[in-house]
Amino acid sequence: MSTLAGIEGAALLDGVRRWLAESGADPTPARVAQALREQGRVLGDAEVLGAAAQLRSELVGSGPLEPLLADPSVTDVLVSAPDRVWVDRGGGLELTPVRFADAAAVRRLAQRLAAVAGRRLDDARPWADARLPDGTRLHAVLPPVAVGCACLSLRVVRPRAFTLGELVEAGTVPPGGDRMLRALVDARLSFLVSGGTGTGKTTLLSALLGLVGPDERIVLAEDSAELRPDHPHVVRLETRPANQEGAGLVTLEDLVRQALRMRPDRLVVGEVRGPEVVHLLAALNTGHEGGCGTVHANAATDVPARLEALGTAAGLDRAALHSQLAAALSVVLHLVRDRSGRRRIAEVHVLERDPSGLVRTVPALRWGAEAFVRERGWERLRGLLRGGASGSGPGGAGVGGGES
Repeated sequence: MSTLAGIEGAALLDGVRRWLAESGADPTPARVAQALREQGRVLGDAEVLGAAAQLRSELVGSGPLEPLLADPSVTDVLVSAPDRVWVDRGGGLELTPVRFADAAAVRRLAQRLAAVAGRRLDDARPWADARLPDGTRLHAVLPPVAVGCACLSLRVVRPRAFTLGELVEAGTVPPGGDRMLRALVDARLSFLVSGGTGTGKTTLLSALLGLVGPDERIVLAEDSAELRPDHPHVVRLETRPANQEGAGLVTLEDLVRQALRMRPDRLVVGEVRGPEVVHLLAALNTGHEGGCGTVHANAATDVPARLEALGTAAGLDRAALHSQLAAALSVVLHLVRDRSGRRRIAEVHVLERDPSGLVRTVPALRWGAEAFVRERGWERLRGLLRGGASGSGPGGAGVGGGES
């Protein structure tokens, strides 16, 4: 289909765009043809249809990014300049041939997408973090905070979760590792999925939640609704920013408190990143077995320190935090991206208390091409999987510090 290109075409489209905005008309082919006549131009049918499609994509779609976002293999789309549009298809970032006309076109798209998501994005508030109606996660930053050009980050949420079998086929889970993960869910052990940005934490957690029994009620609390577990009974709660008057703020801490009143069989925090850690640990210590979530960490061994930092910032002293952690959490699944860009479970750790009473993680399994390789914490993990939630946590029955 023919489109309008070049400086003259861009100027013509700007004129059509202004006419449509002033008249309040939708960019239908008939309206575009009328707008073109108002500009003193008469075009053929193919050019009119091409201009209509181009304008409609820009005004109500995602513009030049639409083909990328429609590609089922794409997980992330990143725009850092008009001629720098990157995608991630699971193997690392790839530069695409997609181009914007100029930096102003990137800014217009960023502001329109933010408006669709109900967020303000302008010079007074030059960044926005939001979820689009189709579930896509949007983050945008405008100049001068973003130097030279508006920056867009779009994370595509699959309409359905990966199955555990698909993760084994993709190499995220080693052969046979799915049996251990199924046993982890069946035993109702509390666990965290850790890793860096883009390592697949949400993907793995969604797959694991799909293994939860259909008679159990899952309550999700998330900053942005990204988890898509294939499960018949899921309640989804999402945070909300304050409005322009500063009212209406709903935090993740608020959601965790509300979730506890909703009779959850499994309480899930999409990402533990703030004071909600206090309520989550308290919940996991008061009969809410099988709770889980994700946390950013460079390694499984860093998870206790990361939770300590979040807990102490929320007013929980170090000793109390570690006591809560010791009784609440059983397992850490740590994800990485290797040099080829493949996401995989690098380590599985269990928790134990050191002589000072602080919690530390102990490697139980590590990645192997043919299967998980057992480490010194394997016997503890095996005992937890056999004993279920009744033996969970480093202080649980039958899992003393010397057992590993």
